[in-house]
Parts: sequence; structure tokens; C-alpha cells
Amino acid sequence: MRSCTAQRVRQRCTESIDPGRCGSFGVHLPTSGQRTYCKVFNSMNNSNPSKACGVFAWFDRRLPISSIWRSQLARYPAPKNFNLWYFFGSLAMLVLVMQLATGLFLAIHYQPNPHLAYWSVLRGIQRDSRWGWLIRDMHIVGASAFFLLVYLHMYRAIMYGSYKQPRELLWLVGIFIYLALAAEAFLGYLLPWGQMSYWGSAVVTNFVTAVPVIGKPIATWMRGSFVVGLPTLNRFFVFHVFLMPMLLLALVLVHMIALHHVGSNNPDGVEIHDNVNETGWPRDGIPFHPYYTVKDLFGVSVFFVVFFWFVFYNPGGWGLLLDKLNYTPANILHTPADIHPLWFFLPFYAMLRGVPDKMYGIMAFAGSFVLLALLPLLDRNPIRSIRYRSVLYKVNLLMMAASFLWLGWIAHGFATEHNMVYGLHVTEVFYATFLVLPFFNRERSVRAKIIWLVAAEALVWLVDLWMYSIHAHGWGLMLLTDWIPTLYLALLLGGAVLFPALTRDAAQLPERLTAGGVFH
Repeated sequence: MRSCTAQRVRQRCTESIDPGRCGSFGVHLPTSGQRTYCKVFNSMNNSNPSKACGVFAWFDRRLPISSIWRSQLARYPAPKNFNLWYFFGSLAMLVLVMQLATGLFLAIHYQPNPHLAYWSVLRGIQRDSRWGWLIRDMHIVGASAFFLLVYLHMYRAIMYGSYKQPRELLWLVGIFIYLALAAEAFLGYLLPWGQMSYWGSAVVTNFVTAVPVIGKPIATWMRGSFVVGLPTLNRFFVFHVFLMPMLLLALVLVHMIALHHVGSNNPDGVEIHDNVNETGWPRDGIPFHPYYTVKDLFGVSVFFVVFFWFVFYNPGGWGLLLDKLNYTPANILHTPADIHPLWFFLPFYAMLRGVPDKMYGIMAFAGSFVLLALLPLLDRNPIRSIRYRSVLYKVNLLMMAASFLWLGWIAHGFATEHNMVYGLHVTEVFYATFLVLPFFNRERSVRAKIIWLVAAEALVWLVDLWMYSIHAHGWGLMLLTDWIPTLYLALLLGGAVLFPALTRDAAQLPERLTAGGVFH
């Protein structure tokens, strides 16, 4: 024991300030703090586990905890110009852990039976269990927080081109994570057995029957019967508590492995591993720990202030986080006047509702995810970051987010025919923001720009003509909102014809990372 202590003392005493060692990891501290930091940094990251002593070293020689720590955190090079957009990925991981923990305690007291489910939640969890109300409200608010953070995380990836080479698979795994999360949320929505959750689940499972040949057998298997009942509740409970969380954790693990293999993107879109110093450390990289762990702790503190405000003061979120009809037990004999999902599914519900035919509505809904998956093929411009893309490209990216929010606002209204047509034309705008991405891949001639404009406008009118031919909507009603996609494409592509400078990307790109802005 004395020899081990003496070994540590000799190691720490002989490790003086070595700019080569500490500087190779991008650590630049004031002179007064260099000696202390370098001792800790070098002892944690450069010590030889085979020569170390103590209980931790015994475990480490058999389970390489320290090497995992060094490779994935202490020695993982992260770009030094992350901004506020990079909070959302780590916050989503935090919320995932919170959802798993709170869900475990809720499952202990939940009764998956149509006669007991609602009252096991309202009385057994909310009133009779100690702190049950807090755990359930955290789970309710956490579900919405999870989707909000994932949406922001995905939009940040689109802004900075994180789907481009070499991160195509990283992006695709992220899409699968969202799909698994959506399935998890849908399965859990039925469990309280409230009025809206029951009828919402009935509507969604009925949509599956529109799939040719296999649709009806799949819907019957999902329900365990021909209607939503006890077998459905048991199936959804098992899938929500066991199957989907395991799948989510597996996909998140694959996502993290892929991220650490190809490295993190940054707001400039510059590969930091292309410019390294003599030790192989990126010149524009800093260790993820402690720099970004401290930064993320600040983000967590701000997030918790907002999160727990909703938990303690407004867990229903004005009817957005939990529908008011879900405070009444399910009544299979009384259909609500308006059936709609929670806010994070509203844009996709508007796509489904915009096309009266179930099969075509499902195709419009599924097509949005196909477009997301095809982003690496649609956007082949070598410039990654939105910072150095053209003005019209930035406008298109803003419209992508605006049309998605617009669809959610439309779907929150009643299912009138006007709102259905309204949703159809805003869906066309959302699709157009993806389909025009190849236009920005390179400089276009005036003739090519005019061809793009004519073809895009013709495609919109062909879709409307097809909708009229299947007697989905009348021309009089469609013409009231057909100006939305027509005007957007005319302004975007017409502006490219009239003002060529608006389509030009930055002439010079940085070779090193820049500071940039807080949000951009």
C-alpha cells in the first residue's frame, strides 16, 4: 500500500506543466490554473491502468472503465464552436432517462384492464400513491418535452448539414429513433383509458386497414379483436413498457456509436479531423469533458426551470400536453365531436386529413418520412452549413419549419372541409421545401431556373387536378387556398430568375472554425 501511495506521489510531483502534453488536447488555461489542471488531466488520461493501484484499478483491469471514459469523454475531440442549438441532443438523452424512470414507477401501480385502467391512474397513482401525482405529471410533461427536443435536434441537423457525408447513416438512425419514439407515444396514449385516448387509438388503428392485403390482418392483430378493448390494452401496455423502450435504447446506443465514429459536426460544417497537430489532436477540437459537460449542465439547469414549472403549475399545458377529454373515462358509446392527437402529431394528422381517401392519406403521411430519409440524396451541395448557403436556400429552410408548424395549427382546428383543403395545400408547401433542394445543389442558368419554376407550378396544379378527379374536394373550395403553394414557389423560384445573387452560396469557405453567433 505504501509503494502504491509513493508511486502516485512521485507521478504527481514529476508531472509539471508540459505545454506539449496539455496543449495537445486543446487545453488552454491561465497560468495560475495550469499546474493544477494538468496534474488532474494527465493523471486521469495518461496513467497506465496496468500499473495503477487500488480497488478501482482492479476493476479497470477487468472492465476498462477508464479507457471508455478517456475515449468517449475526456479524449473525445469536440468542435470548439458549439452554440445553443447543440444543447438539445444531450437534453433529449436526459429526458429519455427521466421517462424510463418515471414510467417504471407508473407501471408498478397501473392496471391494464378497461374497467380499472382509468381509476388506477386517477386514484391509485394520482391520489393514493405517495408522490404519484408528481411522477405522472413528470411523465406527461416529459413526453412533450422529448418530442420538442427531438424536433429541435433534427432541425439543427438540417440547418448544419449533419446528414451529409460521412454522416448519412447517423441521420438515418436518427429517423428510426423518431419513428420508435412516435410508436412509443402512440402506444402509451391509450393506457389512461380516457375518452380522447380511446377514440384516438381507435381511429389510428382503423387507418391501418387502408393498407392493401395486409392492412386488415395487422389491425386485427394490433387490437387483438375487431374493436379496441381488453386485448388491445394488454398489447399496448406490453409494447409501451417493454418492447419499445428496449428498441429506443438500442437505437440511441447505435446513434451514439455512429456519432463518435464519424465525429460531431459543427456550425461551420468544417471537418476538424482534417486539420490536426503533431500529436494527431484536431487544432479546432477541445475535450468533450470538462468543457461541454459543464456547458450542458447549464442547459440542464435552464431546462429544469421550465420543465418543473409545467409539472407543478400547468401539467396539462392548456390542453396541449394532455387533452381535456382525457380527464373523463372512455365511453365507447359516445364519439367525441372532434378527435385529434396531441400537439406533436398534429402536423402529420393534417397531412392525413388533407386527403379524404385513407390510403392516399397514409401515403402523404409516410412520404414526409421518406423525404427526411432522402435528404442526403436531395441536398448534394458540398457546403454543409446554412451559414454559407444562399439567401433563398435559407428562406426555403425557414419555410420548411414554418409549414410544419402551420400544419399543426390547422390540425388543431375542427375537421371542416375548408381546414382539410387548407391542410392539403400547406402539405404541398412542406413537400415543396424538400423537392426544391436539388435546385440549390449548383448554379443554374436562367433557362434552367424557368424550367424549375414551370415544372414546380405544374406539379402543384396536377396534384389539385387529381384531387378533383377523385372527388376529394370541389374546385371552388380548392381555389380559396391554392394560392399558398403557388405563391411560395413563384416567390422562391421567380426570385431566383429575377435576382440571381440570391441563389449564390458564399464564395469563400473557412478552413478553420469560426466563432459565429449564439444561435446561428
